[in-house]
Amino acid sequence: MKTGLFFGSFNPVHIGHMIIANHMIQYTDMDEVWMVVSPQNPLKNKASLANNNDRYYLVQLAIGDNHALRASNIEFSLPVPSYTIDTLTYLKEKYPSKSFCLIMGGDNLATIEKWKNYHILLEHYDIYVYNRPGYDLEKYEDNPRIHIVDNVPLLDISATFIRQALKEGKSIQYLVPEKVYEYLTEYNIYR
Repeated sequence: MKTGLFFGSFNPVHIGHMIIANHMIQYTDMDEVWMVVSPQNPLKNKASLANNNDRYYLVQLAIGDNHALRASNIEFSLPVPSYTIDTLTYLKEKYPSKSFCLIMGGDNLATIEKWKNYHILLEHYDIYVYNRPGYDLEKYEDNPRIHIVDNVPLLDISATFIRQALKEGKSIQYLVPEKVYEYLTEYNIYR
């Protein structure tokens, strides 16, 4: 079974994330996508992160009954900060029958050389990339492990914008899945 790993802070998860995850199921050879909630990305500031379990629960709410998607909190039990290569090593040992691949934006691929043991990722794992405007991916076009997924509907929505809107008391309806909207309206985790 081919399992795509879509890592993110999901702080909070929004419809842009869900569109990408669903697109990978529909338009690639992946059988499922795990949305891996990261406790701390070593390249990002932790100060603005909501509680790990809140973010994980929001991803579960966003997925709902879509059986091809799964929320994963696997990194919660691993050392912080989270490094993709360490998570992959752990997952390969825990789930030997699964074939894991990565899902990332062109912005992440453009900076992959800053990642721990990035050369192992590029040599041993398929990486499915949804391109973002302004990122040149020509450097990796001959790598047989890199798969550029065209026509991914990208929305210019950021979790930072959503958090700021919540702090200002603005509505985020339609920017996040309905169940996530209801939860964030009821519980003030970003205010």
